[in-house]
Amino acid sequence: MSTDENRSTAFIERMGREVRRRRQAGGMTVQTLADRAGLSRRMLTQIEQGTANPSLVTVDKIANALGVDFAALAAPSSTEPLQLSEPVEVWRNDAGSRAVLHVASAHKGGPELWEWTLQPGDRYDAEPDPSGTEELLLVTSGTLVLTAEDQALTLTTGTSARLASDRTYSYAARTDPTTFVRVVQLSQ
Repeated sequence: MSTDENRSTAFIERMGREVRRRRQAGGMTVQTLADRAGLSRRMLTQIEQGTANPSLVTVDKIANALGVDFAALAAPSSTEPLQLSEPVEVWRNDAGSRAVLHVASAHKGGPELWEWTLQPGDRYDAEPDPSGTEELLLVTSGTLVLTAEDQALTLTTGTSARLASDRTYSYAARTDPTTFVRVVQLSQ
């Protein structure tokens, strides 16, 4: 198993434990949380057991149902003033596109630092984030087509943009592999 696969497995298991811990601390049954998140009981059980690899949208639904943000479930918690963060591959598809969470704030809604790679011709369609959420993006290689509602921007290497991500949006790569850094700031 590669280092990335080990990190992904560790992430899935850690997230499952955190979901279970928060659900139990909130006095919720598996069925109650599943209903609030709009998931099946079976899917939530598999997530808590670390045997399912949920989509980013699914993790967001669970976080919202628990009253926390994505980072609260994804990032290891710490009260230390200085903490080294291990990158965690949170999403990957069969084409080899992927999203890596490098570090997230310890505060609810605090910034998250992501690195994305999209393979040529690949696209990621996102669900709206909570109202007021913004993303800052910097393309580090390739060409990224960023679309929000009816507006599209083409970003080349070295260009950046701000996205109000509280609406449907997408990322797409053209003919070359595209990498970009993404900083997400949820509304407070």
